[in-house]
Amino acid sequence: QVELVESGGGLVQTGDSLRLSCAASGRTFGTNSMGWFRQAPGKEREFVAGINRSVTRRYAESVKDRFTISRDGTKNTVYLQMGSLKPEDTGVYYCAWRLDFAQIVFTTPDGYDYWGQGTQVTVSS
Repeated sequence: QVELVESGGGLVQTGDSLRLSCAASGRTFGTNSMGWFRQAPGKEREFVAGINRSVTRRYAESVKDRFTISRDGTKNTVYLQMGSLKPEDTGVYYCAWRLDFAQIVFTTPDGYDYWGQGTQVTVSS
């Protein structure tokens, strides 16, 4: 199976930056498409950013121009560079992996096959 491990979360202040990493292992057959979602207590899991094998990127409107997603295919790793953080960015951030090739970046959870355990990001006001 594919296993995903997120890292890089923590407690920061408004305006700070964080870089999240997600490393994939197992029978990955390449990085393929990966995405980041986040979820606050009592709220729905929401799309944050995604990237496919063509390095096409998509972002949620709420993080556009503040976050950058990138990938390192040789390491099966995806990163999320987060800047100008706001309290509204607080939540558990999950890395997601789509097994099959796709020409688009999926923005809903059902577009992905595997998930990491999540890493907590807390932005104080």
